[in-house]
Amino acid sequence: MSYDLAVWEGEQPADGRTAGGAFTDLYDRYLDTELGHPPTERIATYVAALVERWGDVTEDVEDASPWAAGPLIGGVGGPLVYFPMSWSMAEEVSAYAAALADSMGLVCFDPQQNRLRP
Repeated sequence: MSYDLAVWEGEQPADGRTAGGAFTDLYDRYLDTELGHPPTERIATYVAALVERWGDVTEDVEDASPWAAGPLIGGVGGPLVYFPMSWSMAEEVSAYAAALADSMGLVCFDPQQNRLRP
């Protein structure tokens, strides 16, 4: 079982419902497509910071990595990254990921609970 987060560049939505609509639009546009969209600079920097903190599941740190799929950059499409983490580490990792996103002026969204983080 995993816990997923979505992080993107853009205006901070007013609430979870608005964020859910924005997430769906971004997902359909950048991830659910045959076209590859390279990461924006800010999203690439965000993902690099997460990988620097915990490594990537595709590296020799599988037991220590919280990511449920990898490479983490594989969940990126343009201004959006959508990534799963193992349930056992979700509380710690999602709190850090949300705080990092906030510090970088990014939107952090929990699609399972349809709410903004942090």
